[in-house]
Amino acid sequence: MATSSALDTLIELASKESDEAAKRLGHCMKAAEDSEQKLALLMQYRDDYATRFQQNLANGLTAMGYRNFQLFLDKLENAISSQQLVVRDAHIHVEQERSAWQASERKRMSYGTLANRALKAKQLAENKRDQKQTDEHAARQFLYKR
Repeated sequence: MATSSALDTLIELASKESDEAAKRLGHCMKAAEDSEQKLALLMQYRDDYATRFQQNLANGLTAMGYRNFQLFLDKLENAISSQQLVVRDAHIHVEQERSAWQASERKRMSYGTLANRALKAKQLAENKRDQKQTDEHAARQFLYKR
């Protein structure tokens, strides 16, 4: 009985660990999605700004205006590069958390398998004991009838 209780405790702890790992994975996936959306927004803004820059060039642009557009486009490019690093790091973190969750799930499932084996062994022992008692009862019945 102590083995079953110990296994139940291990299963409960592994389940909690797995649940926490799943929550962390969910948070990381949300953060990765948010960072991708921010990157897409920055890229869209850069494209819109570049289109506006081309329109202003066609309509005539002062040297100062040209310089301001170029400086701002450079800042957007830097922001995009930085955000791409954030997205990459977020995906790495998602993969790390996914691996941690998978490991905790394997652990939980292995404890479950051990518990099932212990239960089957216990049932087998009970069945053997019941069969032995039935056989002994039948043998006594046979002897008394003689």
